[in-house]
Order: sequence, then structure tokens, then C-alpha cells
Amino acid sequence: MGEPLAVTWWGHSSATVELAGVRVALDPLLTSRLLHLRRYAESPGPEAADADVVLVSHAHADHCHVPSLKLFPRTATVVAAPGAAELVGRLGFRRVVVAVPGSTVRLEGDAGTLEVEVLPADHDGRRLPLPGRRGTAVGFRVEGGGRSFWHPGDTGPGVELSDVGRVDLALPPIGGWGPTLGLDHLDPVQAAEAVETVGATWALPVHWGTFWGTGLRRVAPRTHQHLFVTPGRRFAEALGDGTVAVLPAHGERVDLAAGPAGPRR
Repeated sequence: MGEPLAVTWWGHSSATVELAGVRVALDPLLTSRLLHLRRYAESPGPEAADADVVLVSHAHADHCHVPSLKLFPRTATVVAAPGAAELVGRLGFRRVVVAVPGSTVRLEGDAGTLEVEVLPADHDGRRLPLPGRRGTAVGFRVEGGGRSFWHPGDTGPGVELSDVGRVDLALPPIGGWGPTLGLDHLDPVQAAEAVETVGATWALPVHWGTFWGTGLRRVAPRTHQHLFVTPGRRFAEALGDGTVAVLPAHGERVDLAAGPAGPRR
């Protein structure tokens, strides 16, 4: 049996990865609504805001969600992309680190030590729709305790991945909430190709199957099926044989330390 590694998907791009005795929260969005979007799943409980480290990939409200960030203990360390870090810095966290692409952040604490490599992303990182708000979208490769994971945040296909390096767990974005996906996002097949380029033992797809525009399902049922319902299945079907697709229910904790005999697609 390998070193401990577990993941819980809370919906959209929000997840908690456990490695090296550290709980790492990703792009927390823990509410039932966001503007015109409704969560079509049970909202996460208080355990979703239990983390030692929080990673924020960019300043869009579905990734840098201030009401959700306020739920986390102020003792947590937040590593946030330029633009997002300025927003997080007002919330009183003990430590906020600006995640500059190309940099590596070393986090040492009582629970364990992590190395967070900040990666470029192919995505608009500004705080929209506010004019003049600058920002940069990033991804993260995190390693600790002999385990590693890749959280690309939001990204399109126009980013170099060959230097990311193989990981135990990949969490690629694969969908959206309509009416279109846009060029700066990955569809399920592109996401599977990205995972194959990087190399991963397990892949848990995110950014799908959680939020959808109120009334849009009735107006555009085919779009709902394509961007909300089926991305997970299409991603799993497109994955190469070397990676296991992990498709948990919202809030389900998956223990990956069992190795290849664990979850299957």
C-alpha cells in the first residue's frame, strides 16, 4: 500500500485533496447559488471548509468565491493567483501567497511539507465583469509525502504541459454551464488528452455536473446534456488505459492509497 492519498469532490472545481497529512482545498465554491446559476446537488457541509491550505487558480467568482473562502479557518495558508490574491488578502488569513507562474511555493507546517509548483493556464484570469480588474489564471502541481496531484484550474488547450511531470492524481476541467463551452476551456476529449500528456494514475474530472443556469435546461435541453450531464462519461471513455477515471458523487471521499485495485471508471 502506498502513502496516504484521498480526494473529495464538492462539485464544480471544488475539491479537497489529502496528502502528507495536509488537507488542500481547491477553488472552493460551497454555496447553493452563484448569480443566475443554481447548484443541482446537495450543498457541501462544514467539512468542506476544513483545510490547512487553499489554492485559488484565478479571480473568477466561481473559483475565487469570497463567501465560501470566509468559511475557512484563518489559520489556513492561501496560495492564490495574481488578482485573486488581492481579494483574498482582505479576508484576514494568516498567510496569503501570490502564485506567480513559474514559481514554487514551499509550505511547511505541523501536518507536513508541500511543494506547490505554479503553472501557466490558458484562461482569462481577470475578475469579470468589473472593468480594470487585472488577473492571471494559473494551475498547480502539488507534491508532498511521496504523492502528487495536478490541478490545472480553468484552462484551454493552448498551454504547454510536457514539463508538468507525471502525477498520482489529475483534476482536469471538462465542462461548463452553457450555453457554450468557450475556447479557454477543455472539453472532455481535450481534457483526456491533457491527462495523457501529463501522465496520471487517477483522474477526477471537475468543472461539470454541478451548476447550471436557471431555466436553461428547459430552453436548451441538448446543451444541458452535452455540457452538464455527459462530460464525465465522455471523459472516462476518452482516457487511455494507463489512467483510472474517478467519478465520485458530490461529497464522496475516495481513498486512492489502495493503488490500482481502487476506484475504476
